[in-house]
Amino acid sequence: MKKLSAVQIKQQALVLNTAEKLEEQGRAELPGMLQCWFDVEYHLFPSTLLLCFQFENEQALAAAEPDLLKWQKRLSGAMLKKGVILKDMRKHLVFTLKGPDD
Repeated sequence: MKKLSAVQIKQQALVLNTAEKLEEQGRAELPGMLQCWFDVEYHLFPSTLLLCFQFENEQALAAAEPDLLKWQKRLSGAMLKKGVILKDMRKHLVFTLKGPDD
């Protein structure tokens, strides 16, 4: 694996910080949410950023689905406050049953 540059390390810290804050909020507001994890290719940041909210079962996922747009807006707003513009917020946050290793 290629070593991250100084800029990429800053990007990683920014994404990690944002993901942790959203995970904390999500666990408090979304019943059945297990964790928040993300995937990103730093050389193509921010277009490759994908934040995933993992749920414990299909019922919890279905119950949370109506709030997806609200959470996508929260991610977009949080990234904007850090100086990162997400062109299409719908591409960057999803609700799923899959974990980071699936």
